[in-house]
Amino acid sequence: MNTRVPAGDSSVVDDKSQFFDEFDANPFHKMLGISLVERRAGYGRIKLRRTEQTPAGIGGSVHGGVLASMVDIAMLVAMFAEMREGEVPAGTAELSISYLRPAMAEDIYATARVIKRGRQLSLVEVDITDEDETLLARGRTLYAFRA
Repeated sequence: MNTRVPAGDSSVVDDKSQFFDEFDANPFHKMLGISLVERRAGYGRIKLRRTEQTPAGIGGSVHGGVLASMVDIAMLVAMFAEMREGEVPAGTAELSISYLRPAMAEDIYATARVIKRGRQLSLVEVDITDEDETLLARGRTLYAFRA
């Protein structure tokens, strides 16, 4: 299977545009209650609005798996916002998360920042906070792409 994008191929740009155009309507995002707040090159911010359907963890906090999903989704926003012409997304290569406090607020935010871009991997850090900017968790990802 050929994974190289021919020069001038706009399919990656179209995929990126479609990702942002359909972000809030994505079935997984809708199920979790996640919406796009902000995006710019190397930066992405999403919000989780807790509802009765939000998976719960210990003591009624947001389930840790939901927070890990937020890390991955916010990272994608930051990466796709700065995707270069000809790059092909290859997926998350590594994801880690440290849980610092229970996520109890009605609105939970994940803010992703690209720390370092390489030719095939990018390091992205993600802070998960509540509306008061209290740090609840911190994630770190490596995202792979093909040049």
